[in-house]
Amino acid sequence: MRNVWPVREEAQAVGHSRSIVRAELSGLGLPAELVDDAVLMVSELITNAFLYGAAPYELVLHVDTEEIRCAVVDSNTALPEPGAADPRAEHGRGLHIVAALSEGFYGCHPQRYVTSPGLLGKATWFALPRGPRRPPAAEPAMTSPAMKSSA
Repeated sequence: MRNVWPVREEAQAVGHSRSIVRAELSGLGLPAELVDDAVLMVSELITNAFLYGAAPYELVLHVDTEEIRCAVVDSNTALPEPGAADPRAEHGRGLHIVAALSEGFYGCHPQRYVTSPGLLGKATWFALPRGPRRPPAAEPAMTSPAMKSSA
């Protein structure tokens, strides 16, 4: 299953994106903890796209027998670099949350839009296993050749 939704830059977009992902994954009978983690990470990726990316935006959800992959595509081709989290700052923890919840299976790479293949941007993504969680990754990476062809 692969679905794509345009995301409009408006106040309700983050909540709407969370609702879409929750409905899609819950409809597959996936464990509540897995769904909750995916919903939280989608919220972080959409928020980051609005703060640091550029319109237009797409939410891509791919579910197969092995894993769930979710990507947010925006037109800013600059790749994010997570910085050190300042405990007093209001922002700056999004990618750290995604890294932890995805157990290091996340990243960012150049990406053509699914709905408009002539447009180039970047996809920021995460992946979660459908089955038991993976062993912890030694060092989270921001890019993955495996996701380039499937997000």
